[in-house]
Amino acid sequence: MRYALTWSTARIANIRDVAPTIREFTLVPEEGARPYAPGSHINVAVVIDGQPDHRSYSLVGAGDGSCYRIAVRQHEDSRGGSRYMWSLPEGARLSLTEPHNLFPLEFGRPEYLLIAGGIGITPMVAMASALARTGASWRMIYVAKSLTDAAFLDDLAAQHGARIETRFSDEGRRLDLDAEIAALAPEAQLYLCGPLRLLDAARASWAKAGRAAADLRFETFASGGLFAPEPFRVKIPRLGVDLEVPVDRTILDTLEAAGVDVMADCRRGECGLCVLDVLGVEGAIDHRDVFLSDHEKQSNAKICACVSRAVGGSITLDTAYRP
Repeated sequence: MRYALTWSTARIANIRDVAPTIREFTLVPEEGARPYAPGSHINVAVVIDGQPDHRSYSLVGAGDGSCYRIAVRQHEDSRGGSRYMWSLPEGARLSLTEPHNLFPLEFGRPEYLLIAGGIGITPMVAMASALARTGASWRMIYVAKSLTDAAFLDDLAAQHGARIETRFSDEGRRLDLDAEIAALAPEAQLYLCGPLRLLDAARASWAKAGRAAADLRFETFASGGLFAPEPFRVKIPRLGVDLEVPVDRTILDTLEAAGVDVMADCRRGECGLCVLDVLGVEGAIDHRDVFLSDHEKQSNAKICACVSRAVGGSITLDTAYRP
């Protein structure tokens, strides 16, 4: 484990809709909020189909030391976390962890470009404020379907003015990643949070430009993929396992519920600890992780069980688990 999770109780002090499908929750921990750096997140305990689980949410803004703010997008194809959060009223109590940071902002670079895709704006709010305070050279591009879907845009524009640019698909304005990256100063950094398609495009443009891989920093959505989620079967012949993976559960969830232990940590497709060997697939694999290389994904020899799925049939796996 990269860190030990310490849980505490918090109260939902305020709920507000910041976009038609995005709801902001202000959480006040009983033991007080801890300071955190831009890019930090908390884990929140949820209940899905009567079973305990948890979800990670980026913290919005720098915080004032008294509360945490998170924003949750209502998504019909989600694994149930957003439905649970949207069902909670003001005053409800829930369990959460202290802040942790897997998406840290590195200061001292000559230039920064922040790219937010949809709900990926959440960690960027604090990053923008931090860069502004230090006098850094930076700008942000906010990619969304429409102005209506752009949560926190009014606040960002009021604080940072022309540094905030938008690319709304309903206006026909597309993000030209090649041009944006080419315009950056040497040793500049790009910070991106958004869906998998946007990340894949950014990684390809960044590599094509000959930029250092370490200067592209990103955070992803564990639920994002190239295909809409659908039920499929997962088989492990050596263990006599043949199970259906429903739309709102992962391979990892399904195997754990059946008593098959799989080593896992991040559950976001980033650390690679839950990678399993693929013996065969009927249909295709929807690789939703950022751990495996493009070559590994094309070979379909391995899969990250915490996020990736099969479409159009079933997948046959092997695991190091021995009963």
